[in-house]
Amino acid sequence: MLTLLVSLLILSGIAALLALFLEIADSYLADYGEKQILINEQKQLVVEGGRPLLSTLMGQGIFIPSACGGKGTCSYCKVKVLEGGGPVLPTETPYLSPEERNAHVRLSCQVKVKDNLKIEIPEELFLVKEYRVRVESIRDLTPEIKSISLRIQSPEEGITFKAGQYVQFEVPKYKRTSGPEYRAYSISSDAAERHSLELVVTKVPQGAVTTYVHDFLKEGEDLRATGPYGKFYLRNSDRDILFIATGSGMAPVKSILHQVEHEQLRKKVQFFFGARTPKDLYYQEELLAWEKTLPDFKYVPTLSRPLEEEHWKGEKGRVTNLIDKYIPEGANIDVYICGSPAMVDSCVEILKKKRIPDDRIFFDKFE
Repeated sequence: MLTLLVSLLILSGIAALLALFLEIADSYLADYGEKQILINEQKQLVVEGGRPLLSTLMGQGIFIPSACGGKGTCSYCKVKVLEGGGPVLPTETPYLSPEERNAHVRLSCQVKVKDNLKIEIPEELFLVKEYRVRVESIRDLTPEIKSISLRIQSPEEGITFKAGQYVQFEVPKYKRTSGPEYRAYSISSDAAERHSLELVVTKVPQGAVTTYVHDFLKEGEDLRATGPYGKFYLRNSDRDILFIATGSGMAPVKSILHQVEHEQLRKKVQFFFGARTPKDLYYQEELLAWEKTLPDFKYVPTLSRPLEEEHWKGEKGRVTNLIDKYIPEGANIDVYICGSPAMVDSCVEILKKKRIPDDRIFFDKFE
């Protein structure tokens, strides 16, 4: 049995090395020449072949969302490849449903431009722009979360986005990377501010971009961002609103609350926020101020690991407990959830048990 196991491990290693060799050979030896990409039957590009579709489009000023920076782990960069994409790769199959595969959906970071391509992308992606930004300030919100304030240097008109959307933020090459790296971060600032952005960045162990932001980023540094992206924004309805978030999922909710303030929405708005300890709570001054100024707003934080000596008098337990406690069955609400995939899935499951329809539940999973 041991011999068989060792043999399988050796064969797997050989296969992995062979795949790596073929990839390297393809990158350096193959010459695919110029290829054509037809987008949405209306826009035709002539590009140099051989690179991933995601980066090829980026080089042409068409920015497909990619939270992982093109590593094939987030599934944000889906497009329809109608012709020329070749077979679906094993690296794509975990992220594609049977329905998506039948509809020719692919991960653009995994599709190489080896032949002429015919693709479809959402029309709104043609509106995504590249921005030159300058770091104005860096602020600690919690021991693990920083606020990054950016000033838009160009284009002159600034950025137009919907509260709740995100940008892709790029950092330069440094000791942990082989080149520039970018990741997706939600905007926490007011959408009415066209020339500035505030991003909320949680430090991820071994994360290339978050490590740069937390340990190396300096005020006055000039960087690049693209956006806006995302469909996590306020829907037009007469129903009351429930926001649920944990960690940096606070960011898009804060941006939307600015919108609620500007529009003076006359509806009940609740915000359930989950954290571990009091030191993990942030934007407290703004949220408590909104409780006084917004017509019907209630902020309810809950802590899962408060210590006795912290004398926490608020709600205790996970954020999902608040749904059970405060949301009645069949409530006439729209729900917006932002945080880790596990938290989002748990909330959705409880909301469905309370007979909240799928089309009233909106979420953004932070991978």
